[in-house]
Amino acid sequence: MARLILSLDNQVLAEYNMTKERYTIGRLPDNDVRIDNPAVSGHHSLIINILNDSFLEDLNSTNGTYVNGKLIKKHALQHGDVITIGHHQLRFTDQEVPESEQDEFEKTMVIPSGQQSAEQLAKAERAAEEAAAAAAAAEAPSEVAASVRLDPEEAAALTEEPPPPRHTETIVHTETAAPVSHAATATGIDPSQVPNALPLAKLQVLSGAFAGRELELTKALTTLGRPGVQVAAITRRAEGYYIVHVESGKEDDYPLVNGQPIGAQARKLSDNDVVQLAGVKMGFFAS
Repeated sequence: MARLILSLDNQVLAEYNMTKERYTIGRLPDNDVRIDNPAVSGHHSLIINILNDSFLEDLNSTNGTYVNGKLIKKHALQHGDVITIGHHQLRFTDQEVPESEQDEFEKTMVIPSGQQSAEQLAKAERAAEEAAAAAAAAEAPSEVAASVRLDPEEAAALTEEPPPPRHTETIVHTETAAPVSHAATATGIDPSQVPNALPLAKLQVLSGAFAGRELELTKALTTLGRPGVQVAAITRRAEGYYIVHVESGKEDDYPLVNGQPIGAQARKLSDNDVVQLAGVKMGFFAS
């Protein structure tokens, strides 16, 4: 059964099982999917379900209807399509799509590391490290620190070694002692209990036969593309996700991010970036 999942700013607001032939979407109360927002027209869009197919139509709305970032008038919905209406998103899911199609996409676009030369993969990792280091250097407050001037006494105090901590002896009766929390350390926080600041991310195919398919970027290095045509690697580092050109069939034929070639250097990916690789457009989403 097909479903619509309504969300705003990545927060799910409602889910709709599409059991009827027609679903209207708009701001007025008589819509099947009501979105009470000034950016949404009274009757904004219409979805018509015919057998196993679903078709989306814009009802001459003021701000338009978008699917996967493109303005549409009519569109045949596919599993994974993201409909944007005003500031809200409606994700179309079709549970009848066989999992084998997802497997086929991964077999087509995801290249096992064993099929790439170690030299190319090492080069991609080095490029990501250099880009991450350059980004960290750019964010370092070196210029601010250089502009701060200390008087001689303050400067001397900074160079002195801090006095050793004073130890006090405490007698604790073992039968009444409270259990020790292993989360408490010398700094007050157990590093093993600190959540990873880097969110998990995924790629969603926006074009072609596999539109709507998703790939979670859980590996440290994910190689994508078609050998001999265009291949890139996405590295997952503590500083973020970076895309690096690996090889292509034509000289200086680099992958695109938001319509711009990334060049020979690694590029950091941001949420909602659009990557074009080997003729396939994919959206990068940090969850």
